[in-house]
Amino acid sequence: MELHFEELLEKITDFMKSEANTNTVIGEQFDLGEFKCVPVIKVGMGFGSGGGEGTDPKTKGKGQGIGAGAGVGIEPIGFLVTKGDQISFVEAGKTHGLAAAFEKIPDLIEKVVQNKKEQTV
Repeated sequence: MELHFEELLEKITDFMKSEANTNTVIGEQFDLGEFKCVPVIKVGMGFGSGGGEGTDPKTKGKGQGIGAGAGVGIEPIGFLVTKGDQISFVEAGKTHGLAAAFEKIPDLIEKVVQNKKEQTV
């Protein structure tokens, strides 16, 4: 079985290109009361590969091998928040993972409630 190193690298590169498009960096807008929120996400990607061939002097056997791997990491950064003409960015904070994004939802809700109170006064 002949291994084609270039083909393997091409497949990995194509996969990574298809997975890291603009939809993975800027999420879909959602409404929270009068606010329109857009999640902003940091995407990191990497890949490595290697290959070789050799002979075993004892058995006179020959062999070759290649390997490759890829990884994608996603981390919430915060939310773009708009209300009318006002635009602000709410950071997700120092917590890692999706927990950071969910920690900011109460702050957004509080802002909605506060704005409603100000409008009724």
